[in-house]
Amino acid sequence: MAHIKSSFNLSTCARPNILALQPYRCARDDYKDNGTNILLDANENAYGPGLDLEEDGTLGNGNINGHESSQKLEVDLFGLNRYPDPHQVELKQLLCNFRNTHTHTSKPLRPENLFVGVGSDEAIDAVLRCFCTPGRDKILTCPPTYGMYAVSAQVNDLEVIKVPLDTANGFALRPEAINQQLSSTPSIKIVYVCSPGNPTANLVSKADLQKVLEHPTWNGVVVLDEAYIDFAPEGSSLAEWATEWPNLVVMQTLSKAFGLAGIRLGAAFTSPKIAGLLNNLKAPYNISSPTSALASAALQPKALEVMRSNRAKILGQRQRLLEELPKVPGIGRFLGGAESNFLLVEILDQPREEGGKANNETAMAVYEGLAEKKGVVVRFRGKEVGCEGCLRITVGTEREVNKLLEEIRIILAELFRNKPKANGDESRRELVANNVIA
Repeated sequence: MAHIKSSFNLSTCARPNILALQPYRCARDDYKDNGTNILLDANENAYGPGLDLEEDGTLGNGNINGHESSQKLEVDLFGLNRYPDPHQVELKQLLCNFRNTHTHTSKPLRPENLFVGVGSDEAIDAVLRCFCTPGRDKILTCPPTYGMYAVSAQVNDLEVIKVPLDTANGFALRPEAINQQLSSTPSIKIVYVCSPGNPTANLVSKADLQKVLEHPTWNGVVVLDEAYIDFAPEGSSLAEWATEWPNLVVMQTLSKAFGLAGIRLGAAFTSPKIAGLLNNLKAPYNISSPTSALASAALQPKALEVMRSNRAKILGQRQRLLEELPKVPGIGRFLGGAESNFLLVEILDQPREEGGKANNETAMAVYEGLAEKKGVVVRFRGKEVGCEGCLRITVGTEREVNKLLEEIRIILAELFRNKPKANGDESRRELVANNVIA
């Protein structure tokens, strides 16, 4: 092949903010799913998909759009040569039916209130592209929080203003501090709030959120991320509140309580005008036919029974962790709340009765020891605001929780016996482990 002459220079051709972008790191980057690891790091549903499945894994008979099905629900494989429905009105109606509880308003959600995308991440990015001018506008986040808000902001060349949660008050939202920033920085177009928080597992107060929505002069959008809302008490979701506020977007996903992370289906409930803009800017066929079929199946009555049954099991194991983990020498306080399918817990440098304090070095050693020696993968969060010495632990099955409780006790006992000395590489390892997004 002849020598190619090219003046192409990637470092000057690509956008500077993309060149500076830290690679997206997800939960599987550190420790893979090798078929034997117990994965308590990505907040997945350990009990499987919320679908009415037969023993052979096929979808069982169900109720489709109010009518009993005479055939098994199946993906139309012969129809995969055709593009999927670009509007997904029937799926949107099923999502509305599920969220129309009339807990917070008498107004019903309708398909025109909805944007559906590839997980919540597409909605996060779509809202940014809809309302923010790259290189000029800003967003506001409340750390510790979900890392994709900042990643998407950097992709879109937007500055992130941070108003940390109240670490001395259970990671509560600080509406007065948020509103002060909104008053002084009108270029902030979006406020991202996570409820239940990730990694804090606590619900945001409805009254606190209302204070931000009622800001007297700010012209922007409040995004409420409710990815974990179905692990909170009944009636906690504020999705239907989108019918009351013109600038509220409530994001949800089928990845968590519904156990359908593999189909990548997220939704944003909002005003018809905002939903219209989001639907106008999306790719024309962003929801695949298999995803739509499986999501619709998950919202049928029998499948919802499965989801609720799995959720009840998770809540039972969550209570076990709340009761049993503190009995392990070297386990400290639970921080934040307990309204999700994970818990944020302190790891101490020695047992509590010996004056132990939350410690990143010990937490990192437990994180690595569990994964590399015991095949139990959790998530190190010690570099987040107010999370010194913390691990985030996804609630697993009864067997997985048994294994976790057994192995974390062994790992901590070994650490306290051997007391490893700190080394110069410790901070770097902590930072790498903490930067995982999921």
